[in-house]
Amino acid sequence: MIFRQLFDSVSGTYSYLLASRPGGEALILDPVLEKADRYCKLLQELDLKLVKAVDTHLHADHVTGLGELRDRTHCITIMGEQSKADVVSMRVSDGDKVTIEGLCLDVMYTPGHTDDSYSFSMGDRVFTGDTLLIRGTGRTDFQNGSARAQYDSIFNRLLKLPEETLVFPAHDYKGDTVSTIGEEKRYNPRLQVRSIDEYVELMGNLNLPNPRLMDVVIPANMHVGLHQDELEKQGLSLNARQAIESLGRTDVLLVDLRESSERAKHGTLSGALHAPYPSIEESLKPGGVLREVAAATGRRIVFFCAFGERSAMAVKAAKEAGLSNTAHIAGGLDAWKKAGGPVLHV
Repeated sequence: MIFRQLFDSVSGTYSYLLASRPGGEALILDPVLEKADRYCKLLQELDLKLVKAVDTHLHADHVTGLGELRDRTHCITIMGEQSKADVVSMRVSDGDKVTIEGLCLDVMYTPGHTDDSYSFSMGDRVFTGDTLLIRGTGRTDFQNGSARAQYDSIFNRLLKLPEETLVFPAHDYKGDTVSTIGEEKRYNPRLQVRSIDEYVELMGNLNLPNPRLMDVVIPANMHVGLHQDELEKQGLSLNARQAIESLGRTDVLLVDLRESSERAKHGTLSGALHAPYPSIEESLKPGGVLREVAAATGRRIVFFCAFGERSAMAVKAAKEAGLSNTAHIAGGLDAWKKAGGPVLHV
């Protein structure tokens, strides 16, 4: 496995690059905007393709690199379902899995630092975001934070993992890079409390100043979504109502770009062809499934996904591949459901 822990000294942020093999699919956790050049150079050097970028929560101390990496690499952006970010490609919840070729992260909802805080465990390690830090814990005094919720997340979720589990946090300000669950149980001063009330009192008396750029960073991180307006202007977008009216038309082929787990959890649209987004470039090449279907039937391909981000990128990819008779459903299945469209459960 390829594993890189990358550091941004300005915000004290750790980002993590994961891949199962050279030349394979890669995933990055908690990327920082200013480090996008560094990430892309490393991906090139290691001959990796970034397919997913994940934020553990809505950060308040740095601008996320999700949007920039999506624009540069066409990767899927991922956050928890509680996130206030306007648009991400996928929203995950407790018990879900985030997968790339050869690797699987188990999704753990661990609120407390913020109400959208998640941790991700994988085999011998856990990425704890700002929930559990090395010899500390994330503050709980803004973004709907809750010391009570954080106590539950730490003591009843994270500390239940095997003691040898490696702890990789999203931040450190002392130079520590990794710990273990066992170490934190024994030596983390904030975990040496006797009750939840004692923990709440401890966290309530920290009196920390707000992050320096918080008023700028949070609004920026809430608006990372891919703007879909341009596709609408070009006539390459259907709103939910138009898409519902096109259901069953013989000149339209609906293409579901989501992963199998999303289809099983949220349903799909009747008659839709399943073509997961990570393989979109292969599908659009000569001999690829979508290119051959389009050529053989003459039908207009209408892509859809969860929120419209992957489908918007797919329309652009199709255009670059020479397929002009495509469109996407703006807002994805989320908008379709809100407009009352029928959903087929698989």
